[in-house]
Amino acid sequence: MKLILVRHGETYWNKERRVQGGRSDVELNSLGREQAARLASFLRDEDLDAVVSSPLKRAKLTAEIIASQHELPIEVNEELKEIDVGDFEGVSLSTLPNTFSQLLMEWWRGGEDRLPGGESFVELQRRCWGVVESLLGRGSKEVIVIVSHYFVVLAIILKALDLPLGYLAKFKIDPAGLSILEFESYGARLVTLNDTSYLKFLSS
Repeated sequence: MKLILVRHGETYWNKERRVQGGRSDVELNSLGREQAARLASFLRDEDLDAVVSSPLKRAKLTAEIIASQHELPIEVNEELKEIDVGDFEGVSLSTLPNTFSQLLMEWWRGGEDRLPGGESFVELQRRCWGVVESLLGRGSKEVIVIVSHYFVVLAIILKALDLPLGYLAKFKIDPAGLSILEFESYGARLVTLNDTSYLKFLSS
């Protein structure tokens, strides 16, 4: 099976550098919609079997734009929501006091503790990996797009590659970044990570 992991296009909060978790339902901005359109064109020749999406607007619209090129419905799955960041939701990164910044960095390095008022990376990984397991049951030849969020993409990649949580801070996924996992009988391999080459010359 080939899983094409897509992070949604840019939102207003991405542009404003606000913490954007699973509680906020912020829409794509104009650049984000253009990124999604570029991505849809990039994937036009892929023989897709399904497009699965987080229920949040920023992911759903990205998924709808991709699916429209293939005349596929989108399958919405609640378990693909972004991590619940709790008290950090909507906070501007530029205004975080040092104590919160230090706490966030400590969480980033480990991922086992819950964010204040939110969930842990382990909890996120457990729920989104359940989605992957159900998709793997559909057949080895399937090509499926999952449109979700920064931490969801990372959670799936780390689990698929059996990487410890400490690797969380070693990867970066940009808005509209595309990553590909291929699953074979011997396990998974990461074929592509955070490809944004199709966005070349797109002004921000």
